[in-house]
Amino acid sequence: MTSHRMLRLIGVPTDIGAGHRGASMGPEALRVAGLREALSARGFAVEDAGNLQGPVNPMQPPEVGYRHLEEVVAWNKALYEAVSASLDSSRMPIVLGGDHCLAVGSIGAVADWCRRVGKKLRVLWLDAHADFNTSDITPSGNLHGMPVACLFGIGPEPLIRLAQQSPALRREEICQIGIRSVDAGEKRLVHEQGLSIYDMRYVDEVGMREVMRQALEGVGPDTHLHVSFDVDFLDPEIAPGVGTTVMGGPNYREAQLVMEMIADTDRLGSLDIMELNPAFDQHNRTAVLAVDLIESLFGKSTLMRR
Repeated sequence: MTSHRMLRLIGVPTDIGAGHRGASMGPEALRVAGLREALSARGFAVEDAGNLQGPVNPMQPPEVGYRHLEEVVAWNKALYEAVSASLDSSRMPIVLGGDHCLAVGSIGAVADWCRRVGKKLRVLWLDAHADFNTSDITPSGNLHGMPVACLFGIGPEPLIRLAQQSPALRREEICQIGIRSVDAGEKRLVHEQGLSIYDMRYVDEVGMREVMRQALEGVGPDTHLHVSFDVDFLDPEIAPGVGTTVMGGPNYREAQLVMEMIADTDRLGSLDIMELNPAFDQHNRTAVLAVDLIESLFGKSTLMRR
């Protein structure tokens, strides 16, 4: 259970970096599914700060390799400021996305804050995708496939310079879990950068408990743990409400174990909930599932033994 008792929900209603429309409705879907009420019931003081404002999605083709770069930068700058302000006021930021391009602003702010206060940063990236694309690798130009590359200083200048330090992340500060869809060029780049990736083949081989034990190794009292939860991390059989489904993801029990083991560290300091897309969902079931898992991240446990 996290030691942070004051939480701030920050809605970011945009699908500016995605190939499909609809993730802009994600924040409201999470609210409708009862996220604030569920966390309040667990004893947390939850402030809903409402939604950030930013440019509309112009639905234009790529320009010089990127779609909507100016708009993506604007949304990420707004989020960077909001997350920074939340951390400075001792309120844990919970980002309600929105597509995953927003991680540049969210994690950039967390990384800068950790450097200011002397905390070690550990990012757990829960996702079906590595999101380490570049404009040279992907013809779509969709920036929701590029945030990790940007955080490593590879990408368009306005995004890689968004945080105070570039690169914002070092390879020892991030672990990716659940990966199962990576382009060939992206895989080569990931290997060059030396990222710690626990793909679904590895999960199958050793089990989710061992994966999480390794991913959380070294997390201690001086660690700030940031979870960037892309809902397509989950198998689409249980979570259809995303724009980029990939079969073969974690099932419900595996996902619960991930969240419970993170909660057991008591080091959770910030959270992204990304890529929830109600346009692809069935009666908001994916948002309801996401709220259930987030409850586990904040201390709800199935553990009965002492």
